[in-house]
Amino acid sequence: MQKLLLLGDEAIAQAAIDAGISGIYAYPGTPSTEITEYVRSSAEARAKNIVASWCANEKTAAEAALGMSYAGRRTMTCMKHVGLNVAADLFMNASITGANGGILFVVADDPSMHSSQNEQDSRVYGNFAMIPILEPSNQQEAYDAVHYGFDLSEKFQIPVMIRITTRLAHSRAGVLQKTSRAANPLKLPENLRQFVLLPSIARKQYKMLVENQPKFQQESELSPFNTYTTGPDKSLGVIACGIAYNYLLENYPDRNVPYPVVKIAQYPLPANHIRRLYEECDSLLVLEDGYPVVEEKLKGFLNLTKPIKGRLDGTIDRTGELNPNNVAKGLGIAQPDLMQAPGMLVGRPPSMCKGCSHIDSYNALNEVLKEYSSGRVFSDIGCYTLAALPPFETINTCVDMGASITMAKGAADAGLVPAIAVIGDSTFTHSGMTGLLDAINDKSNITVIILDNATTGMTGGQPSSAFGRIEDICKGLGVEEEHIRILKPLHNQHDLNIQILKEEIQYNGVSVVIPRRECIQTVNKRMRTKFKEKLGAE
Repeated sequence: MQKLLLLGDEAIAQAAIDAGISGIYAYPGTPSTEITEYVRSSAEARAKNIVASWCANEKTAAEAALGMSYAGRRTMTCMKHVGLNVAADLFMNASITGANGGILFVVADDPSMHSSQNEQDSRVYGNFAMIPILEPSNQQEAYDAVHYGFDLSEKFQIPVMIRITTRLAHSRAGVLQKTSRAANPLKLPENLRQFVLLPSIARKQYKMLVENQPKFQQESELSPFNTYTTGPDKSLGVIACGIAYNYLLENYPDRNVPYPVVKIAQYPLPANHIRRLYEECDSLLVLEDGYPVVEEKLKGFLNLTKPIKGRLDGTIDRTGELNPNNVAKGLGIAQPDLMQAPGMLVGRPPSMCKGCSHIDSYNALNEVLKEYSSGRVFSDIGCYTLAALPPFETINTCVDMGASITMAKGAADAGLVPAIAVIGDSTFTHSGMTGLLDAINDKSNITVIILDNATTGMTGGQPSSAFGRIEDICKGLGVEEEHIRILKPLHNQHDLNIQILKEEIQYNGVSVVIPRRECIQTVNKRMRTKFKEKLGAE
């Protein structure tokens, strides 16, 4: 153990190295940039084979980090506050998939807009996602929060946000290191459907997230980062959040604040500390850098003391949509459950269309996968996501648009071989190209299967931006031409398709396989149109 003079960003980076990360993924943005720069320039990180990757954008960075978490490793993704807007799709859904290896979202806010477009407060996003938030007050606490955050993430299998601001990121202080720990071993999720956000699975995962809220609250109540310090003058009570606690102390040269103080560096808010402060003091002063997040929570819109009922107290169900039945429950009106389906109705899971090209693609892929253990296929959002269900049960993730390639990249970086991504032609041009570019730049060992059915099938057959240009896009991004393979997903091509897939999965690098056959629904639609035109001509 030694004491180092570090920027707040550097303290977070060194803590991540010491806490056993296997990878850090980011897109540069002040005031967060120095975190990843520090890891990339660290000889210790290189000796530990830590992946430190600059990605095409914040979304692909967060997806790769989630892929590494899927593979059981500890990982971190870093961005500035407006970068979280880019990563928001993944961020919100990751709170529902949960984590396997510990994963931290480090977000650097920029109050006063020193180098930013706005002053948005990332705690709002953290509250939105309902995940724990850590807001360190100084460099030592930033270092400690990383270790604590990884433990918290793995304890509850949930992503954790660390929110810092410019002044903490770019100021220096002495930091005492902890003993370094080894990286986690490669370990796939016990539930291989945990990361597949089909509605039936997502509803269960979301319910678990909601049920964990009291546990997160309890952790916050007991957290060493949240403290109550008494004071002789009860005319005022102070709530100081994150770096605001330092600003409070600086107003008192002896560091003895005369008022009771609640220091907050972990969220949800520590209700017991705040309640004690409210009961003991005549008035409260809230100090927070950014939006009045805590102040709004304490004051409310109406500033009333009468009970307010609704979803928070359970009067209305916390999950699911509003309907006449739960409104009646909230009103205390007894009535039959009109939303309950009759007993004779049996649930029918969705399935691929008869004649769908994806069927033959997955049949070939499943045959190849018999040589490997389960949990190696990262999918995306489209008709092909139905391969999570019987009879295929091929895919293991579905998080957000484009995440298949970047999650496969993160898992491959973590040591999962082979790592296979499945993505549709339309989704590829929507959000997959940037992830493929990251994989090419880092020479990741992944196989990308782009299911080309020449349309945006799931939403009704809209034109695909990828039509007729997938190979050129892949070549332009840098995929080696000999590892861009086209196959025909038909039953009579089954053996050849298996052979092609085997060859590219065994290749150590980025390979792209494109099963190409038009969507059966657009074929039928085109044939019907031609038939009608023929009848009209006659």
